[in-house]
Parts: sequence; structure tokens; C-alpha cells
Amino acid sequence: MQKLKNSNMGYTLRALRKVNGYTQDQLVAKLNLMGIEINRNVYSRIETCELNIPVNLLVGLQEIYSCTFDDFFRAPEDILR
Repeated sequence: MQKLKNSNMGYTLRALRKVNGYTQDQLVAKLNLMGIEINRNVYSRIETCELNIPVNLLVGLQEIYSCTFDDFFRAPEDILR
């Protein structure tokens, strides 16, 4: 599985999740329904930048959030504005 390493992307993913009004449990459930197998513990570790981000996860999140892939590389504070 390909993974993307970006030291701040996890924090950006957290900001996107909060702006879109999802809890981690809700988001993980949506991802699982899309066939992206991930549990809340793993997703939490991605948001805290402890784990690299699987590319298939970004594809699923891009679909859920209806955002561009560029949004994943924005600073978290830019998302929360």
C-alpha cells in the first residue's frame, strides 16, 4: 500500500474533519462503507501525525469532503478560518 508522508497533513485532516462536522467515529464509518478499511484508533494516529497516510484514504476523504487534493496540503489554520 502506498503511503504519503507529510509532517503536518494529519493536523490538516483533523481541521477538515471538524469543519465538515464529523467525529472520528462517523468519518471512519463512512470510509468503511466506501471499502476503505480503517479503525478509529489508526485514524486518530494519522491525525496526530504518528502514522503516514495511505493514499487510498486521501482518495476517500477527497470524495467525502468534496475538496481538491491541494486542500490536504494547506495549513490547518487556513482551513479553520
